[in-house]
Amino acid sequence: MSATQWIVTHGPAQPASPVVLDSPHSGCQFPADFGASVSEAELRSGEDCFVDELFAPATANGVWLLAALFPRTYVDANRHTGDIDLALLEGGAWPDLYRPSGLAAIGKTLAWRTLDDGREIYNRKLSVAELRGRIVRCHEPYHRALRERITATHQRYDLCVHLNCHSMNAVGSLHTAGTPGKPRPDFVVGDIDGSSAAPELTALVVNTLRQGGHDVAINDPFKGFELTRAYSQPAAGRHSLQLEINKRLYMDEARVERTAGFGPLQAEMTALVAAVNAWALQRC
Repeated sequence: MSATQWIVTHGPAQPASPVVLDSPHSGCQFPADFGASVSEAELRSGEDCFVDELFAPATANGVWLLAALFPRTYVDANRHTGDIDLALLEGGAWPDLYRPSGLAAIGKTLAWRTLDDGREIYNRKLSVAELRGRIVRCHEPYHRALRERITATHQRYDLCVHLNCHSMNAVGSLHTAGTPGKPRPDFVVGDIDGSSAAPELTALVVNTLRQGGHDVAINDPFKGFELTRAYSQPAAGRHSLQLEINKRLYMDEARVERTAGFGPLQAEMTALVAAVNAWALQRC
């Protein structure tokens, strides 16, 4: 394991597998300058709890895993640095590159404005300097580490499969993707409508999960976002998939605790990564 202040990596120092994993939303170390008006316990409702732990055993087989230690509500590594909610900024203007995604409508851009239940996270505005600092300390190191590993892996194998690992609340809400009040499937596999990975890779992941008895959706309601988009180029052998896991499979959302389902699901995820690794090695 290797760690800096706000990111941690697991697995070999040099590529030993064509598969790269990352968990951008499992961090729960709260920076002192967060300045939120809600509690840390309330902020954890936006966390992909324990996802890094679900995938950690795969690193014993040479797979590399990157995980954020900072919370996504502080700064979201799965957003472009230009995806700014102007309503959260002092002066309402961003002087750097501005690339809105439309998620400001639900308060879920680079720095979150609202919790999933719609409550405001702050009783103040963020300054430009404050947000830039979050980018420099957390967002940039995360992306740099992932980019460098994907590049090194591709150079060694002439192929890289990147699995961007997440979890989702059991039921959608007004301030999250999908239909409010609608129960979500066990898994959602996102390949940005077929553009971020080879169709046979998407099919492998979906079919493997379905063979385990799971309800699996494709690109609904999660297609994949910045970390999937930025590091995928299937025609050049760079494949990226976003995997969303329903929290009800492994944890108690209210208590933020693992349930008896955690161990079996962890074993399933280790087997899934092994299947993806075998697929990739056959094509190297």
